Amino acid sequence: MPRVTHDDAPLLADLMPWSVAPPRLGRGWPAAPDAASLRARWDALMKAEGPDREALFGPTRSRTLTSAVPGLPGRSGGTGRLVRESGPCPEPVRVLAAPFDEQWLIPDHRLIDAARPELWRVVDEQQVFVVEQTPAPEPSGPPLLATAVLPLTPPHGPRAGRVRPLYRRPGGREPNLAPGLTEFLADRVGADRVDPLDVLGWILVTARPGPRGIEVPLTADPDTWSRGVGLGRRALWLMRRDGDRPKLPGGRRPYVRAPIPARPVELRYDPDEEALLLDEGRVSPVPAGAWDFHVGGVRVLDAWLARRTEPVDTGTLEAVRPATWPQSWTSELLELITVLALLAELRPEQDGLTVKDHLTAVDLHTAGVLPVVESARRPASVLDHDEEGPEGQFTLL
Repeated sequence: MPRVTHDDAPLLADLMPWSVAPPRLGRGWPAAPDAASLRARWDALMKAEGPDREALFGPTRSRTLTSAVPGLPGRSGGTGRLVRESGPCPEPVRVLAAPFDEQWLIPDHRLIDAARPELWRVVDEQQVFVVEQTPAPEPSGPPLLATAVLPLTPPHGPRAGRVRPLYRRPGGREPNLAPGLTEFLADRVGADRVDPLDVLGWILVTARPGPRGIEVPLTADPDTWSRGVGLGRRALWLMRRDGDRPKLPGGRRPYVRAPIPARPVELRYDPDEEALLLDEGRVSPVPAGAWDFHVGGVRVLDAWLARRTEPVDTGTLEAVRPATWPQSWTSELLELITVLALLAELRPEQDGLTVKDHLTAVDLHTAGVLPVVESARRPASVLDHDEEGPEGQFTLL
């Protein structure tokens, strides 16, 4: 972590005041690493009737086959009771199922115990979601992750903390930052302007767990600010995994040297050969930084593989999954290895970032940036179209 000597760093909760708990599915089958399995699961649910449909669905206190719920904002999923549903599967969407694990989700409110509609209203190509990670004993990894897709509560392992969208409205409008923060920082570091993505980049590389929550040291030193923002922008680009595919320096690129079996049981790492071993499958070169990368005390590569290979009960919708290892999973694994390796390479630079001329929470209070007005902690009103309520009725606004 960056070296600081003060104990009055501003809190992330004040710098990015609007936060929401991540969506919680309540059942595992509406999400999967491949979209084809989701469509097959939906079809199996639609073919089942009576008690069989109920058993496949997996009712909870929040959702049953007779629950009446509105549609998800911006999605075309039905709003009739599932007990009578017979239509096609809503088109799956990309989500972050766990740290660095993008999967697919059936975007149907009837399948999700706690969907957090306020987050769905601000999902678009310009949005960035910051996800707090649960502190854990070393090696714990970064306290914050950033993603371009909607993050979910992980089904297993450490629970994700609050989700903080960068923008309160679609189209990259109204940054979810303390009002006046960007102007305050621009004045202190001598910049013409400070972009919200600059602030986010700085936050990603300097945030640290503290007794009051996640703290974010700020600086008035132009060189420190520029260096931190540059590192943060790089980390943000790698975490979002959009645009050009990242590449390891020196022409190094992980390849599959021996085919990955359909359902590998054991994952091992050979440090001498820089090889990832999935039973008899073999991938190399895999830098040690990628293998050792942890989030919340959990090794990312271990957890990623487990979610694709762990045993499931037969006769359940979760059991509807690929019979062989899909090529798309191989491509995603190779990209994940590259992303983790490059993020690991940034760590020494992040750890060597000394925050000079630090700005404290007192400075923000003096400048009128803090305390944040209470309205900034609540979602913005972004309803610019009708949202369908239960049984096809439109919500009264």
